[in-house]
Amino acid sequence: MFIDKVSFTVTSGKGGAGCTSFRKEKFVVKGGPDGGDGGKGGDVVFLVDSNTDTLSWYKGRKAVSADNGRQGMGSRMTGKSAQSLILRVPPGTQVIDKETNEVLLDLITDGEEVLLIEGGKGGKGNYHFKSSRNQTPRYSQPGLPGIIKEIRLELKLIADVGLVGYPNVGKSTLISATSNAHPQIANYEFTTLIPSLGVVDVGEYSSFVMADIPGIIDGASDGRGLGLDFLKHIERTKTLLFTIDISNYRETLDQYRVLKEELKKFSDELNNRKFAIALTKIDTINPDELNDKIEDFIKGINLQSCGKNSFAFDENKKYFLQDLTFNKYNDDLPYFILPISSVSNQNIKSIKYALYDLVNL
Repeated sequence: MFIDKVSFTVTSGKGGAGCTSFRKEKFVVKGGPDGGDGGKGGDVVFLVDSNTDTLSWYKGRKAVSADNGRQGMGSRMTGKSAQSLILRVPPGTQVIDKETNEVLLDLITDGEEVLLIEGGKGGKGNYHFKSSRNQTPRYSQPGLPGIIKEIRLELKLIADVGLVGYPNVGKSTLISATSNAHPQIANYEFTTLIPSLGVVDVGEYSSFVMADIPGIIDGASDGRGLGLDFLKHIERTKTLLFTIDISNYRETLDQYRVLKEELKKFSDELNNRKFAIALTKIDTINPDELNDKIEDFIKGINLQSCGKNSFAFDENKKYFLQDLTFNKYNDDLPYFILPISSVSNQNIKSIKYALYDLVNL
C-alpha cells in the first residue's frame, strides 16, 4: 500500500536513575558511597533508505518510543545506555512539527542518518555528592525525561521528470513505454490512484527517473479530485512534461492553460520550472487533421511554426532534434513540443533523448 502522509508521536528514552549505594566489603571500614550513574535514554534518529518507497510501516501507529536508560548500580557501575530508535524513511521524506508546521528535517540523501531528538541524560549516583561535610550522601539524581514531539511525515517523490496532465491522457502508457515502470492502464479516468516512478534508460550509462502522478483536473490546487494529495509529488522534480491528449474532447489549448493555472495556484516555484509538452495519442487522428491541430496549438501558445510536421523549440536552450523547429527564448514557453504515440511507439525514442538532454541542461 502506498502511504505518503502519516502523523504520530515520537518520544526519546528517559535517562536511567542514579544509584544510592554504599560500599560494603569485608575488612573495609567506612567504605563510603559508590552509587553509579544511570544510562542515557535512546535517541530518535531518522535513516534515509532507498530500499523503501512508502511510509506504510507507520500507518496506524499512534506513538513510537525509544528505550529508557538503565539504572546505575553499586561499585560505581554506570547503567546501560539505550540504543537509538532508528526510523527508516524513503528519500524525499519531510519531518514536520505537527503543532507549528515547521519542517524539522528534509531527508533526501540515501544512507543519511539525522538525529531528531536526544534521549534523556542519566542521573548521577550518590558517589558524586560526597564531601567533607556530607560523607554519607543518601541522594542520587533521577534520569532526565525523554522529549515528546508530535510529528507528521510527508513523502514527496524525487524524480527528474514529472508527468503533468488530465486523467486518461496517456501518462501511464508513456511511462510504461519509456521506463521499467508498470502502472495500471485502462480506458477510464483516474486509473492512476498512486504515484509511480520509472527509470528511463537512454544509453548504457545514462538514465533519468520519471514520475507519473494521478491526473490533475480543474480546481486541483483547491483540493478537487486527488488535487493536493499528489500535486506535492512533482515539487521535487527538475522538469515537467505536460502530457496533452490531442484526441480528447477537451481542446488542447484548454488542457494546457488549465494545467498551467493549477500549477501556478499551487506553487509559483513549480510554475516557473522548465517544462516541455508531449501531444499524445496522435495515432488516433488522421494525418491532415493532426497537422492542423498541432499548428493551431503552436500558434495558440505564441510559438512560430515553420510549416507542416515542424514543432516548436527554443534555440537559446541549445537542443537540436529532428522535427523540432526553434523559437526565441521565453521562460513561459516549453523547451520543446513533440507529438507522440506510446501505443504505436511513434517518437518515443526521440522524447527519451529530448527529456534526458532537458534534465541535464
